[in-house]
Amino acid sequence: MALTPSNLIARGTPRPPFTLRTMDGEPFDEGTLRSNVPLVVAFICPHCPFVKHLRRPLGAFGAQVEALGVAMIAINSNDVERFPGDGPVGMREEIADGGYTFPYLLDPTQATARAFRAACTPDFYLFDHGGALAYHGQFDASRPGNERPVTGEDLRAAVHTVLEGAALADEMTPSIGCNIKWKPGNEPTA
Repeated sequence: MALTPSNLIARGTPRPPFTLRTMDGEPFDEGTLRSNVPLVVAFICPHCPFVKHLRRPLGAFGAQVEALGVAMIAINSNDVERFPGDGPVGMREEIADGGYTFPYLLDPTQATARAFRAACTPDFYLFDHGGALAYHGQFDASRPGNERPVTGEDLRAAVHTVLEGAALADEMTPSIGCNIKWKPGNEPTA
């Protein structure tokens, strides 16, 4: 299992515009979301062992932050032609297993992953009420095999800090996971 860290992205970076697809092929873009609320974006996929490790706690986290008025979406940017298990069938199984209540969307062109500079699964972003990046990093310090419990404490603390209108600590611990499975010739250059 390859370890890929998330890219360093400066706090305050504006949320990129995006157009994604539901598993049924319907368009979904930022206009579909409630405006002026914080947004959690999670780049995930069905087959990644790092995502499987936190799947159920992530589902619970999503329901908890949505109850607080925070929007959440998950995006699967993997090349589903080369990794068919990451397609809609695998995504529906993941939703059922994880108890996801948030939209889980496809990025078939991988343009959204490139715009966000996503690198791995899982890769977490939190944007504040105005659409500025408040947090980009790990869910928590748990990884498959390290015996630490999955709590979501890092992302959860960031959400609560944004809701309180307080400043976040400068340091963000990058997420670690499987690399996004880029389509041949579509890999980011830097």
